[in-house]
Amino acid sequence: MAKGDKFYFENFAECAHLSKKAADYLVKCMEDYKSENITKMLEEMHEIEHSADKKKHEMHEALAKAFVTPVDREDLDMLSHRLDNVPDKIEEILQKFYIYNVQSITPSAIIFAKNIVKACELLNEIMDEFENFKKPKKIHELIIKVNDIEEECDKLYLKSMRENTKNSDDVLLTMSWYKIYGCFEACIDACENVAECVATVIMKNT
Repeated sequence: MAKGDKFYFENFAECAHLSKKAADYLVKCMEDYKSENITKMLEEMHEIEHSADKKKHEMHEALAKAFVTPVDREDLDMLSHRLDNVPDKIEEILQKFYIYNVQSITPSAIIFAKNIVKACELLNEIMDEFENFKKPKKIHELIIKVNDIEEECDKLYLKSMRENTKNSDDVLLTMSWYKIYGCFEACIDACENVAECVATVIMKNT
């Protein structure tokens, strides 16, 4: 591998690490949730998200200057965008807690958040292995595991939405959790989108 090519794979690995950091922090916030601390939570989460944005901008700058890239530059740009979308979606969950003045966390929400951590752990493994994309067996196995987590979350989403509708007499609270569960679902989809993007890059370049 050319020395300059190392930057791209290191950047992706750092982005995946920040996604995992955001997911871990989300679980920490939810397991010891106090609504009066939500502003501080948002500030700390935004610092993580902002660090991820910086990595995306570094990738854009490198791609703009590069003459040759290890894979198609449009693919690298697309993967950078999809990786950055994960911490964006994690931050959005916490923002919804603030917007809807959430006072307590449901058990299903914590399960959802822990599944996002698992998906982000797999994205870390995928990105650590990505420079070996021409020998993709291990990466493909990891991608399948991300898909499995997404399917689990689809079932959890349906179950949570049904319980939310069936068990609450508070219309505002019901609608609030309707939106929040939608954010969880969008977040796990964002993780799967990263994995699928990697699969597409491998298919095009091997």
